[in-house]
Amino acid sequence: MILISAAVVGEIVKGKFKFFLVKNSESADWEIPKLTVRKTESSVRACLRMIGEQAGMRARILNEAARFTSTAQVNGKPVIQKMFYYALLHKADAGESIGFHESGWFEYPKAYKKLNSKREKESLSNTNKILKEWWKRRKSRAKKLAAEE
Repeated sequence: MILISAAVVGEIVKGKFKFFLVKNSESADWEIPKLTVRKTESSVRACLRMIGEQAGMRARILNEAARFTSTAQVNGKPVIQKMFYYALLHKADAGESIGFHESGWFEYPKAYKKLNSKREKESLSNTNKILKEWWKRRKSRAKKLAAEE
């Protein structure tokens, strides 16, 4: 069995939600960044490692956005793949992602259109909902604190 961890990274800029997508080669499609989990680590740890090492950013995992199981051919043999998509909130970055051929931040509608995989679109949609809920709770807490002062 192969575990794959994917990072659906979002950020809020001037009240608009943007998402981080990558291309792994010039001819590749835009996708959500992902990697194979090492034998000694969890899928959550792998997700944070990838975002730190390859994307050069710090992020906070808010929740699991989706999970899928499929079968792939590896050296002519069927192998089960378990994919975990995590909703992450972007915190800070070094300014350049070095682990991908190309990367970019896109507002939700544009990011959704750029993805070709139904699974990735579902994961992006779920992450968008998770971020909106997080944003509502954060604003509500800020109002409560302001009212108490």
